[in-house]
Amino acid sequence: MLSLRVARGSAPTVLLRRLLVAATSAGTGFLLLAALGYAMGHPGNPSAAGARLAWCVVPFAAALQLSVAVSRSEPSGRLHSGLAAAGLGRGGVPLLAAATTALSCALGSVVALLVFLEVRGGTAPDAFGSDRPLPVAGALTLLAAVPLLAAAASAASLWPRRAAPSAPASADAEDPGTLSAVTAPAGLPWGAALTAIGLAIEVTADNLSRSTATDLLPLPGGLGSAAPTVLAGWALTAAGMVLAGPGLVHACGRLLALHRPGALRLLAGRTLQEESPRIGRPVGVLCAVTAGALAALELYGTGDRELGPLTGLAAALITICALGTVLTAALEARRTREHSTAALVQLGVPASLLRAAAGLRCAVVLVVVIPLTVLIAQLAASPLAV
Repeated sequence: MLSLRVARGSAPTVLLRRLLVAATSAGTGFLLLAALGYAMGHPGNPSAAGARLAWCVVPFAAALQLSVAVSRSEPSGRLHSGLAAAGLGRGGVPLLAAATTALSCALGSVVALLVFLEVRGGTAPDAFGSDRPLPVAGALTLLAAVPLLAAAASAASLWPRRAAPSAPASADAEDPGTLSAVTAPAGLPWGAALTAIGLAIEVTADNLSRSTATDLLPLPGGLGSAAPTVLAGWALTAAGMVLAGPGLVHACGRLLALHRPGALRLLAGRTLQEESPRIGRPVGVLCAVTAGALAALELYGTGDRELGPLTGLAAALITICALGTVLTAALEARRTREHSTAALVQLGVPASLLRAAAGLRCAVVLVVVIPLTVLIAQLAASPLAV
């Protein structure tokens, strides 16, 4: 009931983000139900049904990441005093965020079930198993997975953590204005190494699979097949890009502040360094998604193969979730520096300088990450080229 009242009194932008969470949950739930329907319509081909369900993990993870990002950016994170007065204590904010996330995702799951039942009645029997009764327990289990896991992830990300006893007061990571927030993240060299290892595994595994009778795994949407080791290398490459994201964004801030920076470059570089832990991971995820999309376009964009509707839906969901997570993280970073921005305005800093610093930050990050993403996409597509 409390989460419903908070949702009713939220700003339009907050409601829009929650509707986006509900929409991505609906799309993910539909994909899961489609995999279940395919398994019902093809009882003699369990491997293909299992592969379809396994590929649903990618949009599932993207939807969870978006749900967590939206939970962290909502104003309910500043309701500590009111929730404490209501008797909810330190865990009030995580519990409220979990309930709100579960409510949004549950709404999307209901929509997914209604759409699936409508589409299932008008398709061929083999498509979604329309000639067989829908297993209620299996369908409800799949639909409940997104709300439950999204609520748990949101609560875990917002749950208050005890500060280390030896840490000084000035090193509190919750204060965006402290010097510790500018410390370079340690993930850049590890992420770069993981990306290089993943690319090397792809090339080596592809050469081995061409010379031996290695079992291949089907790719979604009729895109052919690939060796399991090649897909594992791709997963390592994507994980390395995500891990290197904060360090890469921090390096962009350091690059801006090099060699006697003026007020514009110093302000943009310092802010980018402070925001790197918050926006770095979403940027890394977006780079990994973009690299995968570019590799797919290079492999199949000019061929005779066409993406199936479910594969197109999954690709759209992953892209929307990645973009939404980056924009949500940027809004959260903007909210955390409101006090610093107000202080700068009181000191007489013109608003045009603040806008120019924001544009410069975006431009530098794009100039750095776009060539790297294109290069990784080219290297990742080469082992799968036919």
